Amino acid sequence: CTNCGRIDLSKRKRLHFLGGDREMGKEIVAMILAGGRGTRLKELTAKVAKPAVYFGGKYRIIDFPLSNCANSGIDVVGVLTQYESVLLGTYVGSGTKWGLDGNNSLAAILPARERGEVGATWYAGTADAIYQNISFLDQYDPEYVLILSGDHIYKMDYEEMLNVHKEKGADLTVAVLNVSLKEASRFGIMNTDDKGYIYEFEEKPEKPKSTLASMGIYIFSYKELRKYLIADAADENSKHDFGMNIIPAMLADKKKLYAWTFDGYWKDVGTLKSYWEANMELIDIVPEFNLYEEFWKIYTKNDALPPQYLSDSAEVEKSIVGEGCDIYGGVYNSVISADVVIEEGAEVHDSIIMHGTIIRKGTKVYNAIIAENVEVGQDCEIGIGEYADSLLSQKIYNCELAVIGEGSSIPDGVKIGKNVAISGKTEITDYPDGKLPSGGYIIKAGEI
Repeated sequence: CTNCGRIDLSKRKRLHFLGGDREMGKEIVAMILAGGRGTRLKELTAKVAKPAVYFGGKYRIIDFPLSNCANSGIDVVGVLTQYESVLLGTYVGSGTKWGLDGNNSLAAILPARERGEVGATWYAGTADAIYQNISFLDQYDPEYVLILSGDHIYKMDYEEMLNVHKEKGADLTVAVLNVSLKEASRFGIMNTDDKGYIYEFEEKPEKPKSTLASMGIYIFSYKELRKYLIADAADENSKHDFGMNIIPAMLADKKKLYAWTFDGYWKDVGTLKSYWEANMELIDIVPEFNLYEEFWKIYTKNDALPPQYLSDSAEVEKSIVGEGCDIYGGVYNSVISADVVIEEGAEVHDSIIMHGTIIRKGTKVYNAIIAENVEVGQDCEIGIGEYADSLLSQKIYNCELAVIGEGSSIPDGVKIGKNVAISGKTEITDYPDGKLPSGGYIIKAGEI
């Protein structure tokens, strides 16, 4: 709808996808696994689940799979939550933002919960998460179940994948992406015959035999999936994981598994570096991932904010600047979320600044990720100095970024290096000689 921005289900191009005389949503149901903490994002997920992290100045990560479902004509979606589920559940709500709140459509929040004699249990793995919600699936009795991750950035027409699943007579179709041989050992790898049927699955192999990496996107024929979930739940030695248990079990039983190759943009933003890179790719002159096309929109919550304001002292180059921002300083090659203030004389370079943050006068920010509602004092320098390995975690923080967590504050005049982590209300006494050298950290908001 051009007036309110909601999706008009009567005009969406793929409603025939639900098929025949079946009621809407019963041919296929989507289940989005959105319970992850995102431990490698550290400060960004200290208070929110990874799918609820802001992205691109305007969106949350969960917007992408939900919009893909809406655009593909999938009208019943279960969102499985666990870690910090309240904010994510409130955000998804009834699915209004994606047109999933009609008489025949639904976005259902499915948290880990107490069940009968089992009692209260967390989801033990990806397969267990779906198993714990079999009753939700049974009430729709779908022919097919689409299983998605809630924390990837991409646009995909699931109808195309479903059509291939039907055509190949598959019990399971796995979306795969061709990666480099060097990268292949980071993924679950599907080895296929010359017709595309999977004969072997290798989880993060040291010496991969192919470069077909699983995207964690599956279409199952529900009758088969249901049987394997029940059997897996009864196995005390199982990890209750699709990659480690369900797929190998189906291969052992000679079920028909097909690898469907996706050739579009896809990004797992599971690390600070990949998250920063994905945001920076949005602002290229010809963006690798296009958020501006009319054909496949990404829907999100639009807050009632005033327009952005750029003063006569502002200078903005190749950047995204959200609604409600007041820009008096310089913004260069950066992604600035809504309601951010950048005061006069301040500069932001190659950085991500999230909602509600204030950068005070004279401060210079380079190669940083600054989370929501942070206050950075006057005349600071962030992201400067020589490279040094992180003293907190080289695996997580050795990405040449300065990372500042939600709700933190930085006092006036301090100098902060690279590969650093800051969380909490810091004071000048936390910075010896007014500095936090590269590789250092200040954590005052509890364990991260």
